[in-house]
Formats: sequence, C-alpha cells, structure tokens
Amino acid sequence: MNKIKQYLQIAEQQCLEKGSRLTPKRKQILSTLLTAKKAISAYELIDLYEEKIGQSIPAMSVYRILAYLEDMHLVHKIKIANKYVARTNISGTGEHLMSQFLFCQACQSVEEKPFSPSIYKELFNNIKQSGYQLCSEQIELSCLCNDCSKGIDLTAQHHNS
Repeated sequence: MNKIKQYLQIAEQQCLEKGSRLTPKRKQILSTLLTAKKAISAYELIDLYEEKIGQSIPAMSVYRILAYLEDMHLVHKIKIANKYVARTNISGTGEHLMSQFLFCQACQSVEEKPFSPSIYKELFNNIKQSGYQLCSEQIELSCLCNDCSKGIDLTAQHHNS
C-alpha cells in the first residue's frame, strides 16, 4: 500500500474516533496537499483540485475544509506564507508535539521538525517565566533550502545586517 493511501486511512480513522467524517471532498483536498512538494495557498488548492478532479470548488468550501483539517490535526497552516501543508506524521496517538517549520522563501517547500521534549520544556518554561502563555505550538522559520541557497553566501548577508 502506498504512503498516501495509508495516510488517508489513518486520517479517516482519526476523524471517526473524533465523531466526524473525512468526506470525499475533504479527502481530495487532503490528498492534494499530500502530493504537493511545497506549501499551497487555498487558491492554489482550488486550481489543483479543478485540474485533478475536473470540477470547480468554491473558495469558501476550500477554507472550511482547511479549517476542518486543521482542527483534526491533519494539516498545518504556515502563517508566514498563508499556505498549508499536510502534517508529516499522523499516528492516531493524539500526541501533538511542538514543531518548528522550516519554510523556504524561494521554492515554498516546508520541512516539519518536532522539538525534543527537553527543548519544548525549556521553551515552555521560558515563556511562562516571561509572563506569557503559549498560544500556538508551532514555530515558523523563514529560510532558504539548500537547493535554493546554492551559490548564495548567506554568512556575508548576515554580517552586513
């Protein structure tokens, strides 16, 4: 069984366990995100959906589906780019660790890196000691991936800032 089918089966099961359903349209939007090699905006999803399925889908429907998929912990919204990516790991365990997202400004690729429990605890304690409460368990870092940064001397740019 390929990875996407397996992912979709786990996603369906998670939705059922939460008293909900992964409808065909939700499944198609999630599948589109899973096959994408980069973060995708809602309007890019509309275009890809029409290409893949051969039907149009209203923007409001896509936004509702994305909100649902976020609530089910199946996708992440990358706020710095207003784009979406499928979660890299869904296990059905209900455990959602804090993640950092490395977002390439050039090609829009995203890599999700979970924090180790010790780093998470340290970050959480630092936030709490500073008099704040954590509202989001994701950190987004604007980056250039290795492929896009080839030939660019980033150290010189940082030293000139």
